[in-house]
Amino acid sequence: MRAPLATIVGIGELTPRRSTTGESSLGLMAEAAALAVADAGLGHDDVDGLLVGQQYGEMPMHVPASVAEYLGLHPTMANVVDLGGASAAGMVWRAAAAIRAGMCEVVLCVGGAARPATGFPKSSYRAPIREYDVPFGASGANTTYAMIAQAHMDTYGTTAEELAEIAVRARANAQLNPAAIFHGTPITVDDVLDSPMVSAPIHMLEAVMEAAGASAFVVVSPERATSLGRAGAHLLGAGEKVTHRALSGAPAITTGPLKDAMARAMAQAGVGLADLGNYQLYDCYTIVVGVTLEDLGVVGPGKFGPWLADHDFSPTGDFPLNTHGGQLGFSQCGLAGPMSHVVEAVRQLRGEAGERQVPDPRLSMVTGNGATLSEAAAVVLGGTP
Repeated sequence: MRAPLATIVGIGELTPRRSTTGESSLGLMAEAAALAVADAGLGHDDVDGLLVGQQYGEMPMHVPASVAEYLGLHPTMANVVDLGGASAAGMVWRAAAAIRAGMCEVVLCVGGAARPATGFPKSSYRAPIREYDVPFGASGANTTYAMIAQAHMDTYGTTAEELAEIAVRARANAQLNPAAIFHGTPITVDDVLDSPMVSAPIHMLEAVMEAAGASAFVVVSPERATSLGRAGAHLLGAGEKVTHRALSGAPAITTGPLKDAMARAMAQAGVGLADLGNYQLYDCYTIVVGVTLEDLGVVGPGKFGPWLADHDFSPTGDFPLNTHGGQLGFSQCGLAGPMSHVVEAVRQLRGEAGERQVPDPRLSMVTGNGATLSEAAAVVLGGTP
């Protein structure tokens, strides 16, 4: 196992809500940022690095400057990480790289989204950049993932019940997390299969529900973490890969670039599957979890369905996965959706997950995927020895 590259010393997360009234994404991000900086034992003036995700509506351009101005920061390194659902994992290693390059010492990574009950602004990201994919809806949500799920079912015989089981398990873990938007509402396989079909073969209960919220984390050097006396989550390895934008350009349908990204992260960390103790895997749709398990090498191609029957995703199970409920059980709050996986990994490694604490979290694999399984990032995090 290699020496830490950087350390996440502070986390902040707002409880997700179905909608907001009179609030802005900037305001929610500011709240989460303040929580993360305070959790790190640092002050506002200590932050000299800033990483944010691409924003739509409120600030489609000059995003780092807009966020920095709102937060009253004057960073010596500021950037947008635009990898869709892979942005959060991608932020971790970019923060480490900036620190090691001497550009800054304390990097705030933050994302969030307001969600008004009515009157959503039209944003430019749905412009017809492709002849068919975007104009006809096959660019990201629902339709593209339905194509991936259908291809997996056609190729390997995966069943609707097997896909539904992943949603059931996410909800089960959410029952241990009072902050989860679906806390108090467990579901069954029948519930999933009886829910409306949003894009065949995907049912409503196996797709994320957009919510309002924000998350943030603070990255420093391992030496700075030691001087702060804060328990942290060390970055041991990272991997990233981009293969396409629209599904029509994908090299394959039932596997994606995350396969290479996860392998690179483990190789850089000098660890193998047996060293991992919890898995915080991007899960915007149930099929994404299945494909990720196969790409990680936990099970062979097309085998995740039968494999589920013999393994347990709960915090005390043999394969603790998305212990906070994941995006299917906790929520997806814009960029804060994938950031919740990073935050949960830190909680687990610091032993602060409460009722959902994994007894032996060891190392955590955290992943992110862009729309259409196009962009991928993975990090291996470890706790303080």
